[in-house]
Order: sequence, then structure tokens, then C-alpha cells
Amino acid sequence: MTSARLLVLNGPNLGSLGRREPEIYGADTLADIEAALGVRASALGIELRCAQSNHEGVLVDLLEEERDRADGCILNGAGLAHTSVPLHDAVRGFGHPVIEVHLSNVHAREPFRHTMLTAAACRGVICGLGAHGYLLALEALARIIDTERRP
Repeated sequence: MTSARLLVLNGPNLGSLGRREPEIYGADTLADIEAALGVRASALGIELRCAQSNHEGVLVDLLEEERDRADGCILNGAGLAHTSVPLHDAVRGFGHPVIEVHLSNVHAREPFRHTMLTAAACRGVICGLGAHGYLLALEALARIIDTERRP
């Protein structure tokens, strides 16, 4: 793969991974997930920018800020995935492929989690595979970007 830059964007409460409901979200911390992504991204020649915020507007700002720099995004909007029209619109406006990731299988949980507003703006969604879902999203984006760059 040729060099690329990806934004890894995590939403509310994901800074507490590993401590918050590990029976649902697993024992991996966000730092663990970012470290694993970093190792794989390096092998693929991909630069990562990782960010987490509990604030919707910050996530929107980061997508706008990276629009002209990043080639794609891994997004775990957490609870905002189910409620945020502004985040949906920012993903649409980002202009590059976005893979949405959820650690738990949202479809096997409470009914309010079954609707994902941001998913409609994304290239794909991975859910229910724990921290491994992030690595799968990285691999998918690497292929998508590589394919789209071919003449």
C-alpha cells in the first residue's frame, strides 16, 4: 500500500474502556486498541491520528479538520452513533471512506441502539467483534484506499 493517513475517532465514554462494563466492552483499554492499530498501521505504511472526545462538537470539528489531510476514518461514535445528526452530517461531509466500529453487537442490545444514524453515512459497519473490529476496519480502509488510488 502507498502511504495514507487515517483518523481514528472515538466518542463518549470510550476513554473508560477496560474499566467500564468490561463484560460488554471487553478488558482492552483505548490505549491498548490504539497501540495495536499503530503496530498494524506501521506495517501497512499508514499514519494514524487517534482522538477521543466525550463532546459531539469536538468530534465534528476533528472530522472537518482532517478533511484535507486524512484518506479515511475509523469511527466509534459510541452513543452518539444512535442520536447525532450533526455527526452523521460531518461524516458525509468528510469526503473519504469511513468505517464505523462498535465493540458490542448493538443489534443484540437495547432497542434504542438498533438505530445508528451515523452508519448511513459510512462505507461499512463492524460491530460485535470487540477490539478486533478496529483492526478489521483498518485492513478494510487500507484496501479501499489502495483500490481507489489505482488508475
